[in-house]
Amino acid sequence: MLSRTADNIYWLSRNMERAENLARIIEAAHRMALLPSSAAEGGYDEWKSALISAGVAGGFVARHGEEAVDQRRVVDYIAFDRDNPSSIRSCIENARRNARSVRTALTSEMWESINSTWMEMNRLDPAAITGTELRNFLDWIKERVTLFRGSAYGTMIRDDAYAFVRLGTYVERGDNTARILDVKYNILLPPEETVGGAVDEYQWMSILRAVSAHRSFHWLYRTNVRPWLVAEFLILRPEMPRSLVACVGEVDTQLDYLAKLYGRRAECHRQAGQLHAQLTYGRTEDIFQAGLHEFLTDFIMRNARLSDEIQRCYLS
Repeated sequence: MLSRTADNIYWLSRNMERAENLARIIEAAHRMALLPSSAAEGGYDEWKSALISAGVAGGFVARHGEEAVDQRRVVDYIAFDRDNPSSIRSCIENARRNARSVRTALTSEMWESINSTWMEMNRLDPAAITGTELRNFLDWIKERVTLFRGSAYGTMIRDDAYAFVRLGTYVERGDNTARILDVKYNILLPPEETVGGAVDEYQWMSILRAVSAHRSFHWLYRTNVRPWLVAEFLILRPEMPRSLVACVGEVDTQLDYLAKLYGRRAECHRQAGQLHAQLTYGRTEDIFQAGLHEFLTDFIMRNARLSDEIQRCYLS
């Protein structure tokens, strides 16, 4: 496969996955901002956390200023802003551009799922996305990306093109699971609340709901939500398809397939195997002892380096 074709397929799937995960970051902030203690202040901490977790705080502040953080402006910037290269709208536009470049490498179902999403997105009025409509919009984004993934899974031949779709999806998903989990770090508890109290538990539950894991968490643990259990679930449990270990494991699997197909290994294979092994044998107590935020920050950096090595080996 030509590296240019592989590059477009890889970034097509990354852009679609990123659009969904930006919707999940907004959802997490929105749920937490509904608490009375947060609503009284307009959810400032929650929406600022969404900007930080999405990696767009600098661009937002440059555009609107530090004090302009509120639901309307943050949602508009993360979801619809044409000048924000990491907005949901920009991600879908970029995915469609990638898809057009390699249309003959995609099935008709994949192309239709992307193209129809783009056309419907263009018909939306951002000013109308408030209240209940915000929740509906976020659900719609998640449904459209799920449709794309389902069309890829159900119609693609299992060859190198499919491997690059999976690589893009899981590199991006790992990054975004870490970012959504880190949302909690950036939100301070009210002075009268304690760690493990009702507000703290609600915030952790909101994180689980944002990654569609609330019910599966209780199936696995059958207990109340606890910070260390949520962290273990979203970092170290391979049963959870959005956990860091599951994402890196899939990346490792697809890179191994490509190494056998093309007959060579490179630095990306070493990094993926090393990171997967560390997560497989990692322990929750070690993560919290080192600091959850520090662990997640380190993972995001290592995942980015892995992506750079994939780019260097296969996509350029």
